[in-house]
Amino acid sequence: MANENVYDPNLTLDEIVFENRNKEYGAYDLRHQYPRLLTKSFIVGTAIFLVAALSPFIYLTIKRLTEPPKQEVKADLVEILQEDKIIEQPKEEEPPPPPPPPKEEEKIEIIQNVVPEPVKAPKIETPPPPISKQLETTTGLVNQEGVKAPAYTPPPPPPSTGTKASTAEVKPQVSNDVYESVDQPADFSGGGLNGFRSKFTNNFDSSSLEGEGTLSTEITFVVERDGSLSQIKATGPNSDFNREAERTVKSIKIKWNPGKVNGQPVRSRFRFPVKMNFE
Repeated sequence: MANENVYDPNLTLDEIVFENRNKEYGAYDLRHQYPRLLTKSFIVGTAIFLVAALSPFIYLTIKRLTEPPKQEVKADLVEILQEDKIIEQPKEEEPPPPPPPPKEEEKIEIIQNVVPEPVKAPKIETPPPPISKQLETTTGLVNQEGVKAPAYTPPPPPPSTGTKASTAEVKPQVSNDVYESVDQPADFSGGGLNGFRSKFTNNFDSSSLEGEGTLSTEITFVVERDGSLSQIKATGPNSDFNREAERTVKSIKIKWNPGKVNGQPVRSRFRFPVKMNFE
């Protein structure tokens, strides 16, 4: 029995790896033949690369060897006679087109509104018939048509002295519409517009407003026929200021003198601008 601890320098790496193993296994055969297969593959690959690289040169060389010989052609110079130049005849200049006729301005007929002067129609007088026609008239018992007199209308009988004529006063109908413009504008009965402005300033409560600056609004309301106010509305950028302005107008209980149209009181709209500065 050989000593397993003795190293044999002639053993290859495959012999050492597969020692005491099944060498008929495919792995041992592949590793044993690997160097020879690698060399064979390298040679075949190099040969294919060289053939692919040299094939254009080989093709050109074969084409050059197989092409027919070149034929030389003698080319003698021939004098070329120059043709006479064609002289173009000058073109006759066409006369310029005549200018367009001037456009006639459209005449605008101005019709003035002329009021004709009244002319008294002449009275047409019918002349009397000639004497020959008058002699042809027949007299006797025959009825003849004459000129008809206008129908007479008797005057109304005078009122009796015992009774008095009753005169009923006709009052004009008053419309319920709201007038934007009236003959006589509405007026505050407590001192006019200045008095109303003074009442508004005294009743205005600024405690609900915050901040400083100038606030403005326009109050519109309808002065009714009895002097009361309705449809009070303030339009301005600050809602709190509008609300307090409406409340202040409603708190003034003094009535107004209504506006009048044709002497009759009507409903009219009044505009009251307000501008206040808060510090």
